[in-house]
Amino acid sequence: MKKLLFLTMLLLAGCVGRPDNIVPVSNFDTSKYLGKWYEIARLDHSFERGLSHVTADYSLRQDGGLKVLNRGYRDADAKWTDAEGKAYFVDKKDVGYLKVSFFGPFYGSYIIFDLDQQDYSYSLISGPDKSYLWLLSRTPTMEPALQQRLIEKARALGFDTSKLIYVKQN
Repeated sequence: MKKLLFLTMLLLAGCVGRPDNIVPVSNFDTSKYLGKWYEIARLDHSFERGLSHVTADYSLRQDGGLKVLNRGYRDADAKWTDAEGKAYFVDKKDVGYLKVSFFGPFYGSYIIFDLDQQDYSYSLISGPDKSYLWLLSRTPTMEPALQQRLIEKARALGFDTSKLIYVKQN
């Protein structure tokens, strides 16, 4: 039983890990990050497969964490799907390094490693490893030169940007 508990703790700790050379932003302001974000591009994972018009809406929870409401349109079923989760800071509240859960006690990393720190108009997000990547914007589209600069940064850091899915938002 102790071995199982230890292995479970080790597994869960690994889910909130940080990939090599991915540094969360500092001077993070939660109040500026709240609200709706549009998913511009992502690396594919089963929990988002087939979704378009994906958004994430962040709001404060009474326990000090963040409520996360992800929404997307599943073209195959012609219907909207929602997933509600919760997020908490891994370390300091002014560092963009959170753990997020949509499935009970299981958490995954949510690492903001690039952010328009003036207007909070875009962000680049990593998960616990480099198979997770999201490019988010406050608007459904992004200026092409900015989008390219952010994708190039992700590529230079080791993300396989050739596999990005560009999310339909119109």
